[in-house]
Order: sequence, then C-alpha cells, then structure tokens
Amino acid sequence: MKFVKEQDWVLNHLNENNIRIIDCRYSLAEPEKGKKDYLIGHVPGAVFFDVEQDLSAPVGDHGGRHPLPDTAEFVRKLEAAGIGDDTTVIAYDSGEGQYAARFWWLLQYLGHEQAYVLDGGYSGWIVGDNPITKDIPNFEKAVFHVNFRSELMADVEEVREAVKKRDKILIDSREEKRFLGIEEPIDKKAGRIPGALNKPWMNGLQNNKYLPVEEQKQRFHDLDPESQIIVYCGSGITAVPNFLTLKEAGFKKVKLYVGSFSDWISYEENNIL
Repeated sequence: MKFVKEQDWVLNHLNENNIRIIDCRYSLAEPEKGKKDYLIGHVPGAVFFDVEQDLSAPVGDHGGRHPLPDTAEFVRKLEAAGIGDDTTVIAYDSGEGQYAARFWWLLQYLGHEQAYVLDGGYSGWIVGDNPITKDIPNFEKAVFHVNFRSELMADVEEVREAVKKRDKILIDSREEKRFLGIEEPIDKKAGRIPGALNKPWMNGLQNNKYLPVEEQKQRFHDLDPESQIIVYCGSGITAVPNFLTLKEAGFKKVKLYVGSFSDWISYEENNIL
C-alpha cells in the first residue's frame, strides 16, 4: 500500500537519520493514557504527539471537537522532533488506526508527502516481538516548510453547498447507529448530514491492519471514482482512515471535513437527518 508501512520495513530503517517515528497513542476515555503508555515503552526513536495537545486546537464555538492545530505551533513541534522537508515519517497508535491517520493527514495537508502509518500499530509491533524502549530521544532541530494542500480539506461552507446541490458525495464514517441517529454517545445532537452515505471507517481494517487495496476498492465499488468525495465523522479523526483507504483505492478527489458532525451541529441553521 502507498501510505502504509509494514513492521519489517520500519524495523529495517529504525536507525536511519532521515526516519522519524511518531507515537500517537490516545484514549478518548482517558486522555492521559497515551503519554503514560509511551513512557512505559515505545518503538525505539519514537517521539510522542498528543492528539489533544499537539494534533488539535482548543475547542471553540465552531470547528468541532478536534479543530486543526495552530500551524505555526505544530510546525515548531515537528521541527523540534527533527522532522524536516526530507524526513520520512511513520506514525502509529495502539492499532485502532485513526490517531496515527490524523497525524498522517496533517502532514499531507501541510504538503509533506513522505508520511505513512504503521500497519498494526503498537499492538502489532509488540505481537511481532519487535524492540521497545523507555528512552526519550532528542533530535537536532530541523526546518519544515509548509505547502498547504487546500484540495484535501473541506469546510462547512463547502459541505453546505454539497448538501444543497447534491453534486458531491458525502461519506459519514461513523458506525451505523450514530449515522442513523439511533445512538449518540458523544455529540449534543444525533443524526447525520443530509444526503450522506454511511461507510464505517472500521470496516477498512481487520485485526488492526488495513485491508488490501483490492478489498478497499470493493468497499467503495458503488462510488463514482470521478466524483468529489467529502468524508466526515464526529470530530474529523475517525474519518481519516476512510480518507486514506479511498486514496489507496485510487480515488483522486477526496477531502476531509475537519470539523465533521460536531462542527455541523454547532450551526443552528444546518439541517440534520
């Protein structure tokens, strides 16, 4: 797969100067757990990035539950981790897929194409009996230049137009119960954006590993590959595995609605089904 690295590849490149490993472990139920787990043990050379503190901005009136981080601040953190223009970056989480994918998408959006996710995550790394460490690495500060790829992101105005004109495909990446409005454990309102299709993000993985490209193509066989696609979820994180697998399946025009449903419902005038 183009954006997914296997354990063996990472193991064989661990000690290379232009390789950087990013630990993105996180628990919605226990936000501090990721950092605690990192301190207990991590992939050698891995730098920890917290989903709330590093990969998101503070929550405001709009923008959803995980707004994009401030670009300048995020870039400073990347540079402090030794990530520069020529650095190959591999992100991992516990194995769920969405948190590593969040980091991957952020780098893609900033124009850094040499970004990947570790298939199987940390749980797969452990099962593979690969080395771990408690050592906290230090790297020489790098220089990271931003080249925004605006074609990867949709905002609320574009989604409103898509709902009105029905000229783009909206994909709701949440599980079916939330999509149908039967159950809503997190957000203040239940339902979905009008016109959206349901493609649960977790169906693109099995045992914490991404399904092969041909199986991803089968997941999306009912979609027009020439259409503009906008993926969303609750807060813009679990939609990213769908973004990644759509790209793997050959879809060229895919955008992430970063604010997602939690942003959509923050506007009283927006309809929900």
